Amino acid sequence: MGDAAARPPVGAAFVTGGVEIVTVRPEDGTLRLDRWFRRHYPRLSHGRLEKLLRTGQVRVDGKKARAGDPVSPGQTVRVPPLPDLPPAEPPAAAAQMRPQDAAMLRDAVIHRDDWAIVLNKPAGLAVQGGTGMTRHIDALLDALRFDFRERPRLVHRLDKDTSGVLLIARTAAAAAFFTRAFRDKTARKIYWAIVSGLPQPPQGRIDLALAKKPGAGRERVRADEEGRSAVTWYRVVDHAGTKASWLALLPVTGRTHQLRAHCAALGTPILGDGKYGGNAAQLPGGAAAHRLHLHARSLALPHPAGGTLRAVAPLPTHMKRVWEFFGFAAEAADPFADLDIE
Repeated sequence: MGDAAARPPVGAAFVTGGVEIVTVRPEDGTLRLDRWFRRHYPRLSHGRLEKLLRTGQVRVDGKKARAGDPVSPGQTVRVPPLPDLPPAEPPAAAAQMRPQDAAMLRDAVIHRDDWAIVLNKPAGLAVQGGTGMTRHIDALLDALRFDFRERPRLVHRLDKDTSGVLLIARTAAAAAFFTRAFRDKTARKIYWAIVSGLPQPPQGRIDLALAKKPGAGRERVRADEEGRSAVTWYRVVDHAGTKASWLALLPVTGRTHQLRAHCAALGTPILGDGKYGGNAAQLPGGAAAHRLHLHARSLALPHPAGGTLRAVAPLPTHMKRVWEFFGFAAEAADPFADLDIE
């Protein structure tokens, strides 16, 4: 009780001796500490942040923290003096949003209620910003306020080049509820993909730990026994001989590039995934293989008001063309309906 009573109002920043005690705001939702710093102190390098964390100069609720620790609205972050950095900039205002971007995001809504908004995220649109990236869903969330005063917030992520179901929470309470569902693995996500070749066996469980690959360039992971556990169930729904297969994928864990790395490890990389499949991620003739063919097809998870929230996202145009090219059916029953995920 004493700690909670001592906290400043949410969103406030107390300054003493150059040290800021900043309260995480409702619009930030729950996110990793390093991502919170990236949002509010974009010129603070990750390496410098790690040093500040190691030396205890950055603390959460008065305790030492790590870069990957989650922070939630109402918690306090101790920020030491950063004299050579500019002050944090406020989030992009709705007035600065291009009308066409706001319209695009609203057109992508496939479900909306008082707790949640579900998007069918377009391929090629990033969920969060990075170096030099200003156009992404996180910066456009004001377009999804509708009649709510609170700014919506992200609950999970999809890769920039992956299309499909993306859940947005409309309130801080909803964000906390949905975040717990993902953490406790009561959220069930199914992806559809076209892969080059035919996996053998045609269904199974991939248990292959992954670690981020060091070095310059774009983010990438690799198989590593000492990496983080990564588990994916897969089943072939249909196939065109041994040239290509329609795979349903059910990730148990949510590692960076997990499905792409796991499909490549099967020897059947996802069509268009040059990063993990190289030339093997192409089809004879190169049919539409210039874009990643990975789609978050459906999501089911508990709803804060009771029952289950279910959402299904139609395929994007570039994947529809491949389905038509191979004569695959446009719909399919849940291939994992009878699978009991521990």
